[in-house]
Amino acid sequence: MTAMIRLYNTLTRAKEPLRTERPDRVTLYVCGPTVYNFAHIGNARPAVIFDVLARLLRYDYPEVVYARNFTDVDDKINAAAADAGVPIGAITERYIEAYHQDMQALDVRPPDIEPRVTAHIPDIIQLIGTLITRGHAYVAQGHVLFDVASYPAYGALSGRRPEDMLAGARVDVAPYKRNPLDFVLWKPSTPAMPGWQSPWGRGRPGWHVECTAMIGQHLGPTIDIHGGGQDLIFPHHENEIAQGTCAHGALYCHTWVHNSFITVEGQKMSKSLGNVLLVRDLLSQAPGEAVRFALLATHYRHPLDWNAQRLAQARQTLARWYRRLAAATGDEQAEGEQNAWKSVAPDAEVLEALRDDLNVPRVISRLHALSSAIGDATNKEEARLAAQRLRASAALVGLLQQPAASALNALRELPAQASPPRLPANRVAALVAERHQARQQRDFAQADALRQTLEAAGVEIHDTPQGTQWQFADEVTV
Repeated sequence: MTAMIRLYNTLTRAKEPLRTERPDRVTLYVCGPTVYNFAHIGNARPAVIFDVLARLLRYDYPEVVYARNFTDVDDKINAAAADAGVPIGAITERYIEAYHQDMQALDVRPPDIEPRVTAHIPDIIQLIGTLITRGHAYVAQGHVLFDVASYPAYGALSGRRPEDMLAGARVDVAPYKRNPLDFVLWKPSTPAMPGWQSPWGRGRPGWHVECTAMIGQHLGPTIDIHGGGQDLIFPHHENEIAQGTCAHGALYCHTWVHNSFITVEGQKMSKSLGNVLLVRDLLSQAPGEAVRFALLATHYRHPLDWNAQRLAQARQTLARWYRRLAAATGDEQAEGEQNAWKSVAPDAEVLEALRDDLNVPRVISRLHALSSAIGDATNKEEARLAAQRLRASAALVGLLQQPAASALNALRELPAQASPPRLPANRVAALVAERHQARQQRDFAQADALRQTLEAAGVEIHDTPQGTQWQFADEVTV
C-alpha cells in the first residue's frame, strides 16, 4: 500500500491526500523556463522544490512520469534573436544548455520529459482546432481566441470572479475580442517573425495553449499534479484549466502546487533595481549544494528572502554535517563505503515531514538531530550506522550525497562568507526556551522559525530526552 502524501491544493485551498488516476503511477508537470537568458534564483526555486517532490514520489510510487517544459518561442526570445541577428534556435539552444548546467550544479535531476514548444506546433494547432469545433474558441482578424464566457468555472483556481475581472478590465481592449477576458490561442506573425502555417494563417501560438497541448500529448487529458510558481496561478494556469477541460471534457488536474516568491534583501527582484541574482553567479560564491540548501530552508509556500547570511548559514551547516560524516566514516574511498547508505532506510520522521506537504524545514530540523546522533555514538560502528542514516535521509532532499572530503574542500575553497553575529548567551537561552514552548504547543512553524533564527546567529541546538542543548557552532567538535 502506497504511503499517504498530503499536498496543499491551490484549487481547493486545502491540504489534501494525493489523488492519482492510477494507484501505481503519478504524473507531474511543472512549467519550466522561457529560455532567453540565464536562470536566476526565481527560476531555481521551483526547479529545486519539484525535484524534491519528484524524489519523494519515486520513493513512494512504482512509476513517476515527470515533465518540465522549455518555452522556446516567445516575444522576448524573438527580440533577443533580432538584436543578435540570429535565428531563435541559436538563442534557445544556448540558454537551454546553460540551464541544464546550472540545474546539474544544484543537483536537480533531469525530468523524464523535457518538451519544447517548437516541437509541438502540430499538437497545438490540433488542440486549437478542437476548441473551435466545440464552440470554445473563435477566429477574429487572424487571431484565434478562447471564449471565456463558454467556460462558467473560469476563475476557480485564482479565486477571481469573471464579473470582477471585467469591472477592472482596461478600456483599450483589442477590438477583435468578444470579451475583454478572452485570451489568444494563436496570433499572426510578420514575415520577420518566427511562424508556422496553420488553418488561420501563418502565425505562432499564445503562451497558455502551449502547456495544455504538451500535457495532452505526453501525460494525457488528466494529470495528477501540476506545479509552478505562484505568479503563474493567474492567468497562465487559470487559462490552462479552461483549455484542457473544454478540449477533453475531463478534469484537467487533480492537485495544483505552487511555490511562493523570492525577494532579495527584502526587495522584489527586478532589472531596474539591479538585484536579479543569476544561479551561475551564486555558484561563484558557494557550492551548488549550499545554494540548494539555502533555497530549501524556507517552506515552499512561504516567501523566501535571499541574503548573504542565508547562504553563509547554509555553508556552515553543510560543513558541520560533512565534518561529522568524515569523522564517522573514515576512509570513504574504501570499496563500498561511499554508497553504503543506499541500502539504509531513510529516517521515518524525515519521510513523515516530506509527506506532509513537503515540510523541508522540519526535515532540516530532523537532519540536525541525525547529525548530532553521530557525535553522540558510543562506538565506531554506531557512528558509522548513524552517518549512513543521515545520508539516506538527506538524499530525499538532495543533500549530503558527496564524499565528505571533497565537499569540505569545496566549502573551504570558495570565498569566505561573513560570520553571523554572535548573540549574548542569555538571549540564546531565551530563544531556546521560546522554541521549546512552541514545540510543546505543537506550533512547529514557529519552532522551525526560531531554529532558523538561532542558526543564523551561529547557534547549534540539539533536542535530547533531557531537554534542548545548545552551543555556538564555532565551538562544535566532532
